[in-house]
Amino acid sequence: MSSETAVGTRARTRRWIATSWGGPERWEFVEHDVPAPTAGEVTIRVRAAGVNPADAKHVASARPGVVLPVPIGYEVSGELTAIGPSTRIGSGKAEVGDEVVAFRVSGGYAGELTVPAEKVFAKPSRLTHPEAANLLLVGTTAAEMLAVTGAAPGETVLLHGASGAVGVSVLQQARLRDVRVIGTASPERFDEVRRFGGIPVRYGPGMMDRIRELADAPIVAALDAVGTEEAVDASLALVADRQRIVTIAAPGRAATEGFLAIAGSQPESARFRDEVRGELIALAQSGDLVVPLARTFPLDEAPDAHRLLATGHPGGKIALLP
Repeated sequence: MSSETAVGTRARTRRWIATSWGGPERWEFVEHDVPAPTAGEVTIRVRAAGVNPADAKHVASARPGVVLPVPIGYEVSGELTAIGPSTRIGSGKAEVGDEVVAFRVSGGYAGELTVPAEKVFAKPSRLTHPEAANLLLVGTTAAEMLAVTGAAPGETVLLHGASGAVGVSVLQQARLRDVRVIGTASPERFDEVRRFGGIPVRYGPGMMDRIRELADAPIVAALDAVGTEEAVDASLALVADRQRIVTIAAPGRAATEGFLAIAGSQPESARFRDEVRGELIALAQSGDLVVPLARTFPLDEAPDAHRLLATGHPGGKIALLP
């Protein structure tokens, strides 16, 4: 099969969709015809789909401009099964059978899907499919948090939620920039924070005093990946410049208190995250960015995967396997 020629027949698969607003227990696992790719599109056989809180959050209640049913899942890793005419993927030329990752797509919780080719990149060979399927959403979020706060070599920053998925990516990217990170976590997760170069500190009563004892330098920025009142209050108390405080989980407090809130749905965030994809894939290929994996679930057990994710302590990323 030529890399320039799409398959003319449709494939049949199963995928998860939201047919009503609500939690994962209301999703439906349905049969679906996968359209053959046209120019500018490719079809991917999914080997793993990344599981992220946003997958459920974005169909939990009605949103402007979003019409039911909504296919679930934003990032996948797999193999190209068809390529539209005269089409290149985001990382360049590709052939049927190539291993790829796709990010900011619709309907990743599926056996196969057709997506815009510019959203598809060659898969880092160092990562397994479950790891690769979880690279870009957390990786681009972490990169943007570091970018908007202007974290620079030699500086000390505070990271809330350091042992979570976004936090672990922040730690790795900060270490590459020679940025010192004090990261809040539960004591049982301290080793994970240290593994990726962070200085762990226990959250809870007395946290700010513990942070000050560890800092021995001004804390110039704060990155909040948890959104608790404690995290926001500590950030405001310890960082002088509110334009160097960012949250991905407390937009209400950000609006009230005058600091930054970012989200992939914001146009500026979307542009940044698209632009940084190639850089993060290169870091993963070189071994400088890894994706700790907690466990995998069969694709038909997606609601169970989200129940584990909702506990807040999965211990790493989760992937669905068709």
